[in-house]
Amino acid sequence: MDAEKTPPISPLFLSFSLQSFFSSFILKSTYLTSKSHSQFYSPFFPFIRLFFSSHVSNLRGIFAIKAFGRKGGRSQARSNRSMPIAVMEYPDPKRKSNIFGKLLMAAALTALCIIMLKHSPSFSTPTHFSRHEKGVTHVLVTGGAGYIGSHAALRLLKESYRVTIVDNLSRGNIGAIKVLQELFPEPGRLQFIYADLGDPDAVDKIFSENAFDAVIHFAAVAYVGESTTDPLKYYHNITSNTLMVLKSMAVHGVGTLIYSSTCATYGEPEKMPITEETPQVPINPYGKAKKMAEDMILDFSKNSDMAIMILRYFNVIGSDPEGRLGEAPRPELREQGRISGACFDAARGIIPGIKVKGTDYKTHDGTCIRDYIDVTDLVDAHLKALQHAKAHNVGIYNVGTGKGRSVKEFVEACKKATGVDIKVEYLPRRPGDYAEVFSGPTKIRRELNWTARFTDLQESLGIAWRWQKAHRNGYSSL
Repeated sequence: MDAEKTPPISPLFLSFSLQSFFSSFILKSTYLTSKSHSQFYSPFFPFIRLFFSSHVSNLRGIFAIKAFGRKGGRSQARSNRSMPIAVMEYPDPKRKSNIFGKLLMAAALTALCIIMLKHSPSFSTPTHFSRHEKGVTHVLVTGGAGYIGSHAALRLLKESYRVTIVDNLSRGNIGAIKVLQELFPEPGRLQFIYADLGDPDAVDKIFSENAFDAVIHFAAVAYVGESTTDPLKYYHNITSNTLMVLKSMAVHGVGTLIYSSTCATYGEPEKMPITEETPQVPINPYGKAKKMAEDMILDFSKNSDMAIMILRYFNVIGSDPEGRLGEAPRPELREQGRISGACFDAARGIIPGIKVKGTDYKTHDGTCIRDYIDVTDLVDAHLKALQHAKAHNVGIYNVGTGKGRSVKEFVEACKKATGVDIKVEYLPRRPGDYAEVFSGPTKIRRELNWTARFTDLQESLGIAWRWQKAHRNGYSSL
């Protein structure tokens, strides 16, 4: 009698619990999918939810009837309304069988939900990426699907670092990620998260669910010409997004930041070569946005024990010597891109020739002079910076060869590397450009023991050309 009055688990309560449980599961799964874009998701969720919800609603009604039936005497005494007792006291045997079938189905679906939850990253046991491991350095590479970021990720993986790449693929290539995944398929080596660093919730989620030891922050739009026509994009993408990353690093206790900056922060100095003491007077929104990000990092460092390295590098060329990665800008951005890309497009006949913008600069041949650094050397500088980073310390370094080459010299080297007599069209200056800039690499050589090794312009262009010929359509050729 007592057992009937106080059942261990109320059937009505069970029906509500099942529906609530499954609804919360669906909401959580949807959140994982929309926010991280790389988490667990099943295409069967909508169908399971519809089926489960309808059956649980039926179960709730059935349980309510049966519960009322057990307490029929008291319920009738409290109510003046008539109730069809036969429905409660004498259920149809076929309907009773149907009730048990639905109960069995609900139990099966509940078990399925539990299994799926256990396989969901948010509910599973900690992964290699979510916990610190002795002897293993976990590096977050933002913009790791891009040209420089992917080469850096490759080098880190070769050096046995654990790597998480975050990229929104607005400028990067998923093909580069696939190459890296094929090269390093072992669990706990590499993960890719599709996310936008401008989304504070996404950034916080990334840092909450991963145990990073260091961040190499490459992610940024990086075309001088584009920055003059759409400056707000650059201030948002570079300065604001860097703030997001820095804030999350501070909140989650990530101890090391390697920041990818640029020689564009110096503007057009009167004296060459450029050293780290050269005044920073940027003349285009790209350089200004990078300097603002640097200033923000430096201000933050005054009250932080974070180890910070800022690398201001010059014009990047080349590609992976083993031909695994290369530069593949989106078609709509090729005109904004590096001069090497334009030379290769002309050599392959994709465009009729190359456009050299500006022949009246105060240089020996009238064209701009730049310091061209091979991407392999640049990546090596980032590894050196990561290895030498110290808590409570900020290191600022120029990364270049120390030698300037004119645009005309570059085009001649590209002709020799490709074996094609590239047609050249000379046009007026591009807004925001400056006449001459090359680095003084003394400090990085002295403090980080780094020196550029791939300084032969024709050799670097030849390596990049081999990748371009083998990948006419970029990574989509794979």
